[in-house]
Amino acid sequence: MDSAAKIVNCMQIAAKQSSLPVPTAKEVEHIIGISLKPAIFKLFDIDEQKAEEVVSHYKEAFLAKDTTPCPLFDGAFETLSTLKQSASLAVATGKARRGLERAWKLTESKHFFDVSRCADEAESKPSSDMLLQILTHWNVKAEEVLMIGDTVYDMQMAENIDMPRVAVSYGVHDKEALEKHRPIKVIDHFSELLSFI
Repeated sequence: MDSAAKIVNCMQIAAKQSSLPVPTAKEVEHIIGISLKPAIFKLFDIDEQKAEEVVSHYKEAFLAKDTTPCPLFDGAFETLSTLKQSASLAVATGKARRGLERAWKLTESKHFFDVSRCADEAESKPSSDMLLQILTHWNVKAEEVLMIGDTVYDMQMAENIDMPRVAVSYGVHDKEALEKHRPIKVIDHFSELLSFI
């Protein structure tokens, strides 16, 4: 889903409320994909207590203050519908479980996925922990799975375990940065995934 603008807005609100320098949109986009608290430590030179304050303000902004929509990318619903007919699908996300459930409810897309791992259930990306848990659940090897992601953290977590990966260029990290992690393909539109597979 296209949640970058909302994440940027909420992180900027949280910074203001925490009396911290407000990060630019580019600075926030760079940390999208990793879990919330590790992302906050990457953005701000602060201690644990201050990080907890920023987390609290961010969550409050995300849930109650910011109304930026987070739609599925164009073609995502149709592509997932087609893929579901012949593949098992999973989610490995930097969102907490509550956030993923909320996103699924908003987009009516939960039924596509057989398994999921969230930031509060595994180590943060770029660790491969989420993917390893999914592989264990499915009882398959990394080379039998295709990981699709839009951040360098997605690419890194798959690269770490030699999992084939496809990068999408329309997320928050640019094509050049994604290509450094040797994806087998970079797609510019979600629907390109079907013809590639």
